[in-house]
Amino acid sequence: MAANTESLRIAQALAGAQQGGAENFFARLATGLQQTGAITQKAFIRGHDHRLRSLRNGGVTAEGFRFGGPLHQIDRFRFRRALRAFRPDIVLTWMSRASKLTPKGDYTLVSRLGHYYNLKYYRHSDYWLGISRGICDHLVRGGMPAERVFLIPNFADEAEVEPLPRDSFDTPTDRPLLLAAGRLHTNKGFDTLLQALEKVPDAILWLAGTGPEEESLKAMCRELGLDERVRFLGWREDVTALMRTADLFICPSRHEGLGSVIMEAWAHGCPVVATDSQGPGELIESGVTGVVTPVDQPGPLADAIAGLVSDEAGRRQLSEAGRSHYWSRFSRAVVVGQYLEFFSGLKSGT
Repeated sequence: MAANTESLRIAQALAGAQQGGAENFFARLATGLQQTGAITQKAFIRGHDHRLRSLRNGGVTAEGFRFGGPLHQIDRFRFRRALRAFRPDIVLTWMSRASKLTPKGDYTLVSRLGHYYNLKYYRHSDYWLGISRGICDHLVRGGMPAERVFLIPNFADEAEVEPLPRDSFDTPTDRPLLLAAGRLHTNKGFDTLLQALEKVPDAILWLAGTGPEEESLKAMCRELGLDERVRFLGWREDVTALMRTADLFICPSRHEGLGSVIMEAWAHGCPVVATDSQGPGELIESGVTGVVTPVDQPGPLADAIAGLVSDEAGRRQLSEAGRSHYWSRFSRAVVVGQYLEFFSGLKSGT
């Protein structure tokens, strides 16, 4: 644990959606920091009851706000007044809206970026955190001083879970089982995965998530004759249990800031096949901790999936290497320690 953090008051601000990967990690990090007993902390989030309960159950003081647009000046005033009343030493903002709405003050303002966002919302900050080397490079190329940009990755949901029954969702038990998860958005490349699945004729796909591309992906399933082999699971809170059940986790993204789902697959022993988008390409050593294929190319993705489907020993080797890599580099203990060290450095001016 980093020294000299006991007196630090840390505010975290996230104007996030009701569901989402960043929102889930926000709760995990805030709870992880709280459980160290090393800081005094308060979370300022949108007033989603389930997330407020989750944070409070983890011992985190949390308050909900609307984080409205330009017409909601009273909402903005309430947030800023509550932030000042907390008297933070450090304010950590997440994503664009909270960063834009958090003014400079008599605290150190830090913006955390989990993707390649438009930097105009972040320029007033004092320091910046990127969750990957690529995002840190994006910040520096965008004009942020390199000496004030720091890399701290995410960690996974590490709670022990049991696998689901193999026949869940009317799934034949004698077929290879693939899992993909994320927002059903064009950036995630699930259309590429469906085209690849057509070339792996025995495999069943569980696709967990919701989003704007859901209907077009279902239409593509019908066109490709995949209705019998794809299960659209909707938004799931038990993705790690799905990972414990599946033979392979597939991340076919076109654009991916880090690929935290890859870390979750590593932590729960599910071998990974991913496309060479920004985060996964940085995270995975292809052939060692996973298999990486080119973006937007269904053929190589299908070949990688088919090769591992028929290679139980290869899947086991990837699973063990991924798990080992995760626990040594990206575990909750490692990442929470990095945050405490970062906060301590800000306090001491180093």
